[in-house]
Amino acid sequence: MSVQMLHPETLPRSEFYAQASVAQGSRWVFLAGQVARDAVGSPVGAGDLAAQTAQAYANVDAAVVAAGGTFADVAKLTVYVVDWEPSKMGALVEGAMRAAAERGLDLMRPITVLGVSALGEPDLLVEVEAIAVLE
Repeated sequence: MSVQMLHPETLPRSEFYAQASVAQGSRWVFLAGQVARDAVGSPVGAGDLAAQTAQAYANVDAAVVAAGGTFADVAKLTVYVVDWEPSKMGALVEGAMRAAAERGLDLMRPITVLGVSALGEPDLLVEVEAIAVLE
């Protein structure tokens, strides 16, 4: 495996993410932010943060697979959420866990969640960006 998750003893341990990852490999894959669109570009989960999050994570997985890897090769995630507030964490986690269950993903990755005022299209609530490292 090209990516190893680290949980340093000197940092808080989370059940949802790793504090760091070490990636070794010869090919880096930089994914564009993935959003709630299906394979033909149709919107998914209008107004539903959990549904949109599940689709965005599924799209990240599909893009990494297309590059010749698996989600296990993802070294870092950045998640952008429109009008972020802590009360949205439940829906965000629900959507991520739905994608994990449907696609067999281990989501334990370093992750940054950022609140933004808007995304590229007005119906989008979340965007997931990833960096993967392949051997």
